[in-house]
Amino acid sequence: MSKEVNSESVSLCPLSTTAATEQEMLCIFGTGDLGRSLGQRFLQTGYKVVYGSRRPHSCGPLPPGTQVHHVAAAQSARLVFICIHRENYDFLETLAPQLKGKVLVDVSNNLKKNMYPEANAEYLQRLIPGAQVVKGFNTLSAWALQNGPSDANRQVYVCGNSLEAKQAVIEVATKLGFTVLDRGSLTAARELEDFPLQLFPEWRLPLKLATGLTAFFFFYLLIRDVIYSYVVNDKDVSFRIMASLANKVFPIVSLIMLSLCYLPGVIAAFLQLYRGTKYKRFPDWLDRWMLCRKQLGLVALALASLHVLYTLIIPIRYYVRYRLAAHTISQIRENKTSPFDTTMAWRTDSYYVIGILGFGLYLLLGITSLPSVSNILSWREFSFIQSKLGYLTLFFCTFHTYLYGWDKFLQPSSYKWFMLPGYMLSLVVPSVVLVLKLLLLLPCCNRPRLSCLVSLSISHSIQKLKLWEISLLSWLCLA
Repeated sequence: MSKEVNSESVSLCPLSTTAATEQEMLCIFGTGDLGRSLGQRFLQTGYKVVYGSRRPHSCGPLPPGTQVHHVAAAQSARLVFICIHRENYDFLETLAPQLKGKVLVDVSNNLKKNMYPEANAEYLQRLIPGAQVVKGFNTLSAWALQNGPSDANRQVYVCGNSLEAKQAVIEVATKLGFTVLDRGSLTAARELEDFPLQLFPEWRLPLKLATGLTAFFFFYLLIRDVIYSYVVNDKDVSFRIMASLANKVFPIVSLIMLSLCYLPGVIAAFLQLYRGTKYKRFPDWLDRWMLCRKQLGLVALALASLHVLYTLIIPIRYYVRYRLAAHTISQIRENKTSPFDTTMAWRTDSYYVIGILGFGLYLLLGITSLPSVSNILSWREFSFIQSKLGYLTLFFCTFHTYLYGWDKFLQPSSYKWFMLPGYMLSLVVPSVVLVLKLLLLLPCCNRPRLSCLVSLSISHSIQKLKLWEISLLSWLCLA
């Protein structure tokens, strides 16, 4: 380090450090929230930190120490973290001689996708060709840096053209407690810069599906239950929209989405049976479907929880209390009592118990899908809960719906305007999934099925080869 640098800069280091000469110096350009938080983490990890600022006397509060001008900061460290916006990169051209041979870590992000024709890191590399640019740390927030890595933000993505430069950045990130994933060359920088701009990418399909199904069944049941009563019976039951109608829509959508979690697995199994091997790639639509099964299940669990809460408020609703009081008064006036129906008692108790068991397993599936829980489970344990108990959950919830319907499908009054009841529509997909899964559990289709099919295809190939050999020998003999 030159005398000029020593006179203008004061490095920041932890107070407890005794061997300051052995500490590596890191440089940060930019004194915003991210730059300050990154510097604080470097200090806590044992690095020396030096800041570069265009306005050293007007920047925000930094960790104990001082900041320096860009020229001095650029000369003082091998790794330089660029924590400024792209529109402020122009001044770096004047520092090209000082930055030659340095590793520049581009931490910048954009406000929207495709904001510039090229990635910020690629632009920085073109601006300073003598430096080695690495894209990294841009997926972290200042809050994550201040509070330490957690399950949701433990990964750091890096990309760059120099393996040496990437290795230096990876070592720093590892010392900070992050897990590093190398995304390859600098051409992947645009993909990394798009990561922070994504809003729940894996949740989009499940949320769209849940919204679409909820809207469809809401208007379907609105026409069937509310508008029908108003038109045909001249009876206003619009108050049912708030509780009764919602308490029908939520379980219907929840059951369908739960069955959609297991339908792709069944389709994949039959596809393997058809192909005779499990080593061929699935179609892209099936891959995307299988990758969002966790999100489908969690959305389904949320809707099932709403169904449980809505069910709990039934006894305190004004309409229910009014009907009970009216029924009791009518029985008193007529001096009669309704006989106890044992069949109805069995039906209602079974309906509620099966629903409770199904929801309990539902909660178990949701809990084990959390990273903090799934990380401590072995693959066999996780597979047993999500697969075996998952199908049992689907069976209980489907059976719960069948008990709800009971013999209503035999009553002509159930088909208002020739429209099927909502619960009957909700049973289509789960019933199909359970039947197909039952077929896969048959001995002829169980787990050994793939090896049998592969061996059969191999034996058929051998037989074809033998036939070709016999034909060839016959032709040679005739010749």
